[in-house]
Amino acid sequence: MSRRAGTTAGNAGFPTPSPEAEAKAVALNADDRHFSMIRALHMADLITELNGFCGAMSIFSSLRYCLGSPDDLSHLYVAMTFMPFGLFFDFMDGKVARWRKKSSLMGQELDSLADLISFGMAPASCAFALGFRTFLDTIFLTFFVLCGLSRLARFNVTVQSLPKDATGKSQYFEGTPIPTTLSIVSLMAYWASKGWLLESLPLGSVGTGLLEFHPAVLVFMASGCAMVSKSIHIPKI
Repeated sequence: MSRRAGTTAGNAGFPTPSPEAEAKAVALNADDRHFSMIRALHMADLITELNGFCGAMSIFSSLRYCLGSPDDLSHLYVAMTFMPFGLFFDFMDGKVARWRKKSSLMGQELDSLADLISFGMAPASCAFALGFRTFLDTIFLTFFVLCGLSRLARFNVTVQSLPKDATGKSQYFEGTPIPTTLSIVSLMAYWASKGWLLESLPLGSVGTGLLEFHPAVLVFMASGCAMVSKSIHIPKI
């Protein structure tokens, strides 16, 4: 859940820092104590770090599956399990920030970076472990990750200009939020439970050599396109 704030619309529609954000930036730069970066983090920021932790652990678990026996799916299931926990922490950091009425400039950036790890790189790594390993497969998965990266960057820039409700909260998401990629993770978990992985991926593969790819990977392409779409508006609950 987003908790970014502290900018206002400036010239040509570009956001400019609010006086409060500028004061926080000056204070952060002026603090030259040891571990000043850690001292500047609030409780909500530490919860955001747990989101990133879940994403990183998911990636490492996918790598462990690639290095182990293809018949031992335990590491693959662990990789998929970490991602919903990342969503839990992504939800809780915003709740805690609003409850304590405290946010930081670091936290605003951590939120996007953690989301990219947990809901961009982690699902792509899991897909690679599952069997999407041809050259074109990895190109499509990279496209998916870059769409997630672009979507998060656009949100950081445009969030202040989106229509707000009476509480000051944005009325909708522009493009599908990156945590919706967990729907693909659920699909991959189903495939794994059926034994549809590696050489047995649904729809098989087409092409040969560098042009070989698995048509099922196009699910990631569709998800990436939906994330960067400007015409898709998802109402916030």
